[in-house]
Amino acid sequence: MKNKKIAPHCRSESEKKQLCLRLKRIEGQVRGIQRMIEEDEQCIDILRQISSISGALHGVWTSVIASHLKVCIKNSLQHKDETLVDELVEYLKKVR
Repeated sequence: MKNKKIAPHCRSESEKKQLCLRLKRIEGQVRGIQRMIEEDEQCIDILRQISSISGALHGVWTSVIASHLKVCIKNSLQHKDETLVDELVEYLKKVR
């Protein structure tokens, strides 16, 4: 993972705290799925939980990309540096 930092921080302390709390909830859900599999729960219930986690992770992804666009890329463009824009475009080409 690259460790470039044009903008010192994209997220406020409260945003970081909120994201970490969301990720801890997701972590708990993943452990719950593991338990469900170990206990031979119904497949449809496991699939519902997986779908829920996927949605929660997408919410985290959306929040992080919003910060990246609003702060990191905005600051980069104000300094007439398009490096982060190019990096994001290349990344988006690779994601689903």
